[in-house]
Amino acid sequence: MELRRARKGDVAAIVALYADDALGAARETPAALDGYYAAFDAIDRDANQELVVAVADGAVVGTFQLTFIPQLGHGGRTVAQIEAVRILAPLRGRGLGAEMMRWAIDRARTAGCLRVQLTSNKERARAQRFYERLGFARSHEGFKLYL
Repeated sequence: MELRRARKGDVAAIVALYADDALGAARETPAALDGYYAAFDAIDRDANQELVVAVADGAVVGTFQLTFIPQLGHGGRTVAQIEAVRILAPLRGRGLGAEMMRWAIDRARTAGCLRVQLTSNKERARAQRFYERLGFARSHEGFKLYL
């Protein structure tokens, strides 16, 4: 498996990964990609964003987004936020997600980040166990306000 920055040509495959579960199927629209392409362009231009894909046999089989957040606290140290982690359903449980997370953690360490953080939907119990096995600890209760 190769991990690399996503390219515009990967957008359809990434969106298909996002839509490949009950939560994603309710909010993603893989048939209408214009908004996703605009978001990709914004992410690609932002030096603090890295949209990453895992590629095996020429196909996108996983993805995540890594965001570097400069902070004034903690001595001005940067924090890395991992979002939108997905693995192609038939390939889950084979270690690809762990490989992606190790890559993200190493990337954050190389960038001098204080910590790596992520959130996981409360309905994704299997994902939460996965992150705990990787050493992530539950530390905060998250809140969202949709606008």
